Formats: sequence, C-alpha cells, structure tokens
Amino acid sequence: MKLPLTLSLYMARHFFLAIMLALFGLTAISMLIDIVELIRRAADREAVPLPVVIELAALRIPYLAEKLVPYAVLLGSMMALTRLTRTHELVVARSMGVSVWQFLGPAIVLAMAMGIFVTTAFNPLVAALLLRYEHLEGRYLNNTPSLLSISSSGLWLRQLEHGQGGIGERIIYTMRVSQGTMAFSNVMVLTFDTGGKFIERLDAKHAVLEPGVLDLTDVTRSVPGDPPQPLPNYLLPTTLTLAHIQDSFASPETMSFWHLPSFITMLKNAGFSALRHRMYLQSLLASPFLLAGSVLVAAAFSLRLPRRGRIGLLVVAGIISGFLLHFFTDIIFALGAAGTLPVMLAAWTPAAVVVMIGAALLLHLEDG
Repeated sequence: MKLPLTLSLYMARHFFLAIMLALFGLTAISMLIDIVELIRRAADREAVPLPVVIELAALRIPYLAEKLVPYAVLLGSMMALTRLTRTHELVVARSMGVSVWQFLGPAIVLAMAMGIFVTTAFNPLVAALLLRYEHLEGRYLNNTPSLLSISSSGLWLRQLEHGQGGIGERIIYTMRVSQGTMAFSNVMVLTFDTGGKFIERLDAKHAVLEPGVLDLTDVTRSVPGDPPQPLPNYLLPTTLTLAHIQDSFASPETMSFWHLPSFITMLKNAGFSALRHRMYLQSLLASPFLLAGSVLVAAAFSLRLPRRGRIGLLVVAGIISGFLLHFFTDIIFALGAAGTLPVMLAAWTPAAVVVMIGAALLLHLEDG
C-alpha cells in the first residue's frame, strides 16, 4: 500500500516539530555552558567589556546549533516515534498495511532535506558569524590577531616587531612554500616603522625558513631615495615557524560550503596540506545521509509497543548509542585529518556505518 499524502505530511510535521524542540533544548543547554566558559575566560583578561562577551556568545549560537543537528534528529525522532507509538497511531497505520519503511519515509526525506539545507544555506551564515567570533576571540581573549592571508596569487604573512629597532611590522609575500624543505619562492618583504611609514622592500628569488631567521638569497633591497641594491643573501630575523603559519590559517568551520573548494585549491597551490579542509567539506556532503541514518537508529529504539514495557530503557539506550556514534565519528575524523585514513573513507564512514546499523536493527526488529 502506498502511504497517503495526508499521512505523509502528518508524520513529517510530527518529526519536524519534535526535532526543532530537541534542537532548541540542546542548543540552549550548550549556550549556557558556553556563556559560563566565556565569562571564566574573560575574567582572566583585563578590559573585556560585558557586551563583547554577550556578542561572542551570540555569534556561537548558530555554530552550536549546526553541530547539534545530528543529535537533535536522533532525539527528536525518538520523541516523535515514542509519542506515535504510545497513542497507537502507528498501530492503526500498520493495520492499514503500512510497513515501517513506509511511515519512516517522510522522516528520512525530512532529515535529508534538513541536511541539505544546513549544508547549503545555513552553513554560510554559520561560517561568517564564526569568523567574526574568532576575530573577536583573538583580539580580546587570546591576544593572537590573524597574521596570515592566502589568495590565488600566493601567501601573505604579517610579522609584528613590537617596535624593535624602530620597526613596527613586516609584510612577507611568497608565491609558494614547500613544507618539506621550508623553502619560499618569489619572496617580497615590506618593512614599516611603528608609525606605519614604509622603510624598505626586499625582493628575493628564494628563501629558507630556519629557526629564528628567514634566509633570503639573490636579494634586491630597495630603500626610498636610494637606487636598488643587489645582495647575494639577507638574513631576516623572524619568529615565524611552519606550525605558526599553519595555525594562522582560517579554520575549516569559518569557511562557507561554497568557498571551501576554491580555498582548498589555493592551499594546495601555496604548498600546504588541505587535509582538514577537505575532511570538513566531505563531512558536510555526507551530513544528509548521517541524518537519515540517525532516523533509522532512533526508530530501532523507539518502535516498541507500550505493553511490552521497558520503553524508557530503550530510549536511554538510543541516547547512549548517539553519544557512542559521536565519539566514533570524532575518532574517524581525527584519523582522516592526520592522513592515516583517506579523506573520502574517513568522511563518509560515519554516515555509512550509522545507516547500516540503523537498517540492520530495523530489519531484525521488523523482519527478524
């Protein structure tokens, strides 16, 4: 029997409301914890205004909601199915010849639609707000402003000198960096004093980043009012390291889903690994299937008639399974980000495992 449209919409509405309720509750709890942590961090810093702490907490809300969507789908689906089971509405539907796969169809379609919406429409908003959050966090809480910018033309680094020798900062440009040899190619260094006045420009064909120094070779030094001066080499004091440069990259979560592919290409062209960003992109693509699998897992723990008892125990078991899947996903993602597992395998394995576990449990429950 084909599931009537009216019943499909009725089921989808119940699932949607339950998922939204679960998402609101989980986000509210996480937001309170986040606010307490921000207040604690702000207390260790001087001159952090309360409005800044409130703004930081508000900017994190969409990010928290995005991260909690899989758990909201799991919990909300369990809430909806438990209610429909208690009211015997599913019993009536089954007496009409509707199978478990049919009345779960609207929920699965809804979950996948939510995953597509979160990935394509909600994620860009989350990325923009989280980028603003990281800027404020670096300014007020970490005292680590962004020192790096990457574009299609190469890599730009900002080195603060804090007034040493009258120098305020240096802007370093390189077309490409080799992570293995720490060699820079086509390097340009612009030096400014503490007042922002231009002091000198260095152009070098090659440079090697060594501890405490950037060794420039085949250098042309240009100073205002003097002719360019060729130099065989130039030792530029620096505090930059490869780890420092990589840590200054924008985190994958601050990149919009639509901008990630081009940013990954720019990272590769600059000579850096894009594993974290590739993992994040693939995980976004896999998220609709992860949400669909969460519905199947929720159904396996919720479709028990009240007369059989132990519904509460099954619900708790379902929630625990959600947390276990969360830890499993984090472990797989960590292995993928470290390069131990291929990116595609690491990103899609959690979704595939959740779908297979949910489907196997339902087959055993309904047909076993």
